[in-house]
Amino acid sequence: MTPPDSRPAPLPDGVTLIDLRPEPLRRPLLTDLTAQPVRVVSLDDIETGAHGLTRDLGPLLVVCERGVRSALAARYLRADGLDASAYPGGVPALQEALRGP
Repeated sequence: MTPPDSRPAPLPDGVTLIDLRPEPLRRPLLTDLTAQPVRVVSLDDIETGAHGLTRDLGPLLVVCERGVRSALAARYLRADGLDASAYPGGVPALQEALRGP
C-alpha cells in the first residue's frame, strides 16, 4: 500500500493530457479515465518538433506507460516554449490517483 503523502496528485484543472503511448499500449484510453482533453502524440514527433501542439492548449501534462519517456517529452516541449510537465509514474499512477483514497 502506498503511503498517503507519496500518492500522485490528481489532475489539475485546465490541463491537456498528452498520451505518449504507442497504439498497442493505449489501454486504458485516457479519455475513459478523465474528462480532460487528450491528444495522442508520439515521442518521435515531439523530438522533431512535428507535434502540432500550441500554447492555446494550456498547460500540457505528458503521460506514458511508466513515466520515463514522458519526462523526456516534457523537456522537449518546454524547449519549444510550451508549459509542459510529466505525470510521474505513468498511467498506473494516474489510475491510482483518479481512484482516490
